[in-house]
Amino acid sequence: MNIVITGSLGNISKLLAEELIQKGHSVTIISSKAGRQMAIEALGAKAAIGTIQDADFLTATFQGADIVYLMEAWEGIGSLFDNDVDFVAAFTRIGNNYRQAAERAGVKRIVHLSSIGAHTDQGTGSLRLHNTVENILNQLPLDTAIKFMRPVGFFTNLYRYVHSIKTQGAIVQSYGGDQKEPWVSPLDIAATIAEEMEKPFAGRTVRYLASEELSPNEIAAALGKAIGMPGLKWKVIPPDQMLKGMLDAGMNEWIANGMVQMQAAQQSGRLYEDYYRNKPKLGKVKLADFIKEFAIAYHQ
Repeated sequence: MNIVITGSLGNISKLLAEELIQKGHSVTIISSKAGRQMAIEALGAKAAIGTIQDADFLTATFQGADIVYLMEAWEGIGSLFDNDVDFVAAFTRIGNNYRQAAERAGVKRIVHLSSIGAHTDQGTGSLRLHNTVENILNQLPLDTAIKFMRPVGFFTNLYRYVHSIKTQGAIVQSYGGDQKEPWVSPLDIAATIAEEMEKPFAGRTVRYLASEELSPNEIAAALGKAIGMPGLKWKVIPPDQMLKGMLDAGMNEWIANGMVQMQAAQQSGRLYEDYYRNKPKLGKVKLADFIKEFAIAYHQ
């Protein structure tokens, strides 16, 4: 099949391209950086150099595709530390570009990398952006089949805690404890999406992606052991303190508030209500596999 992939050579898109090429598919990778053309071609894929901010470019690139893989890349949007960025407007624009391009190009099969929390526009903080894009794509004609893929929190997001571990000797968040929540490896995301692309498409479907269910305290214990800090704790601070710290660091106010709201939904379990109603089979990659990479990166 001819498959077009957005996301350039990011954590998921590169792994997905490698899986699909290995399976014998023809893959085109969209990237906004001309300097990545050689690396894309080295994978055995075709490079389409342009931006997802350009609906005409997307339309031309989607022509003749059997499947297009869509994700909300942050290219051209701006920094999380820029208070002048309107993230809702930016994601809405990308969603509309995808919708317009898919319809004009006659795309009939779409795989959309969405997110946990996309089932609602209420109470999930900044994750409501994914609900916005899903709703835009649902405006496509009904003969366009869409598979909405909703991964949970990535294991790779744990790299964000390196700074607080090194400076404060703890993982510091506004939620925590012994309540388990799902996590996923990018390797499992790519493998599952490649698998779904080879299955029949019909209508609009949702599949959650997860690798393992772990509590914050279990994660802290595992990471601490891996990096030689067996007493590492997951420290819970009040939401207003968390918010103040992010704002003092210069983070975009909408994003900062959204992160605190998202963590409140994690703590209450509301974020995962639809996930547990549609719980998937867990993937193969576990935290024990990931922490080996984390430990190497931590000590570098």
